[in-house]
Amino acid sequence: MKLILTVITALLLSDLSFSSPARAADDLVVADFEGADYGTWKSTGDAFGPGPARGTLPGQMHVEGFHGKGLVNSFFKGDDTTGTLTSPEFRIERKYIAFLIGGGKSDKLALQLIVDGKIVRSATGPNERHGGSEALAPDSWDVNEFAGRTAKIRIVDDAKGSWGHINVDHIKQSDVKPKSFVEDAERQFLVTSQYLHIPIKNGAPKRVVTLLIDGQRVVRNDIELADAEPDWWALMDVSLWRDKQLTLRVDKLHEDSAALRSIEQSNEIKDAESLYRESLRGQFHFSPKRGWNNDPNGCVFYNGEYHLFFQHNPYGWSWGNMHWGHAVSKDLVHWEELGDKLLPDEMGPMFSGSAVVDWKNTSGFGKNGNPPLILFYTAAGNPTVQAIAYSTDGRTFTKYGNNPVVKEISGGNRDPKVIWHEPTQQWVMTLYVEWKKRHTIHFFTSTNLRDWKLASISNGDTPGGGFLFECPDFFELPVDGDLTRKKWALLAANSNYALGIFDGQKFIPDVTRLPGHRGKGFYAAQSFSDVPDGRRVLIGWWQTETKGMSFNQSMTIPLELRLTQTDDGPRMTFNPVKELETLRTKTHHFGALTLKPGDMNPLDSIRTELVEVRGEFDPGDAREIVFNIRDIMVEYDTRKQELSVAGHRAPASLRDGKLRITIYCDRTGAEVFASDGLCYIPMPYNTKLENKRLFLESRGGTAKINSLELHELSSAWKVK
Repeated sequence: MKLILTVITALLLSDLSFSSPARAADDLVVADFEGADYGTWKSTGDAFGPGPARGTLPGQMHVEGFHGKGLVNSFFKGDDTTGTLTSPEFRIERKYIAFLIGGGKSDKLALQLIVDGKIVRSATGPNERHGGSEALAPDSWDVNEFAGRTAKIRIVDDAKGSWGHINVDHIKQSDVKPKSFVEDAERQFLVTSQYLHIPIKNGAPKRVVTLLIDGQRVVRNDIELADAEPDWWALMDVSLWRDKQLTLRVDKLHEDSAALRSIEQSNEIKDAESLYRESLRGQFHFSPKRGWNNDPNGCVFYNGEYHLFFQHNPYGWSWGNMHWGHAVSKDLVHWEELGDKLLPDEMGPMFSGSAVVDWKNTSGFGKNGNPPLILFYTAAGNPTVQAIAYSTDGRTFTKYGNNPVVKEISGGNRDPKVIWHEPTQQWVMTLYVEWKKRHTIHFFTSTNLRDWKLASISNGDTPGGGFLFECPDFFELPVDGDLTRKKWALLAANSNYALGIFDGQKFIPDVTRLPGHRGKGFYAAQSFSDVPDGRRVLIGWWQTETKGMSFNQSMTIPLELRLTQTDDGPRMTFNPVKELETLRTKTHHFGALTLKPGDMNPLDSIRTELVEVRGEFDPGDAREIVFNIRDIMVEYDTRKQELSVAGHRAPASLRDGKLRITIYCDRTGAEVFASDGLCYIPMPYNTKLENKRLFLESRGGTAKINSLELHELSSAWKVK
């Protein structure tokens, strides 16, 4: 009886096993790189360091997408280190080897599978040009044909320079087929609308997305496509190709990705109801509808409008895919964005530059009596060169067919600033050049904007050289408005400047390394050319980070530059342009009064979000005069004659014994002006929407308020 029961039980179990699906064997981890060192893995060279990295290394963009706390990261000591990292032998016991991989894309960077001394599988990272992402992405090999054989994993970094490193993590064997990739996935559209809406997931692996029209490549971009629910929708303006066949090709997509399927055509902007109303959208500081911006470019007055071009990534929240975005304004305050005008091409991404109106049509690009608008830009490919584009309507632009107009001098030549020099009747270009391991400015001249010759070089061995890094600006200003007493100013990207004379060939400085702005987050400013009233108006990139938004960064308010005489000589002043007064909606006037410690806050009854404050103070015996503008602390130390904004300090001398101060506060920070413009402190600071309180007090003694005005401001955005 016992035997019968045993047989029956065995048969039942046997039947049960056949009726159940086969269970895959557990995954086998080859390496997870969580230890303090590489253990039994063998390292050569110095690229991989003494052990696994704990994420991002010094000087590297943010690394993400790895498992646990450690990964292989060959950015150790930068991109120029090289080496190999090799595993001990292991037996191939599963159908697939899966892993996470990122970093550079090169035949000198590889994750390799070696069987019997031969490389049988290889993978590399996704990045091969400027921009890119340090996110690791899943990948795998089918290794079923090598079942039961011994193998090694080798990680190779023999690359130097940009993206000369590889990231690897979580190598495992598995019988479960990892999600596969589709190479060169495509979707076609007949263009019937203005926009394609592209789904973006911040931090996702960047995919190479190529736009083809009638089968011909137009532009490629690196885009963090959303495989599922997007963080936001990027706008691709395709109106130039209406009624044509458009193809979007993606170099690699997961087989279950919804990225291409979810793209929509429309004449309307997706999620437009929130546009310009976002909680971190500056309300009187320009920022693009969507995507990243940095340097202002091509600032010019043409056909009755101020034109602001800018470095723009339409398809990402961070830097990359450099286009020239374009916006126009009648008054420097209310801007209308017109889309991207210069797209990356076979010469490279579109880096910074300038614009001029060719009034005399020296270039020959004008027609029907219309002077052309000429854009000068750096095409940052290999080689990196200077090029031009032109327009006669300020809306459509044509790249010059014989570009470049200035060939590569070094890999670090960029940011052409062009002006007309009236005394010598010629065009002058100032160009930043990394030359002989120095920061230099090369001066070129031209009579037609197409043919340029080198006139002089300002380098590290001469006054005015060395400190001038990137994005030069060059113009002449009178001292205290005296047209018989002018100085040429040469500015660097950080707004440090030199003053001197210029004869059309060579700049000879009187004084150098003068500080411009005294705050934070201000860079690559450019002045507008051809302003009809002769003012020198400057606008800068304001580094206002706006996490959680579909846009990132902005521009400062427009600034009027002047030279004023001081005890130390002529110095530059920065002040808000008068056009900003059009934003005032309600003004609070305060008469002359004294301000003592413990007094009632004179601003206590005011609640506002956007504000302009203007005041003149006699410090008296007060130790400090303090504003709190929506939690942005603006504090003046009367004894040190020093101004602090959000804890950042700068010298701000009294003028005629008085403190004169102007404060502009927006959702993304404050711009503070003191000492009649000799002290300008821009300060990015994301305010809290619910906090609208303002406060003013004196500390340590009594101050006298000679005048004080507070203006509540409206938004500059025209929201429907």
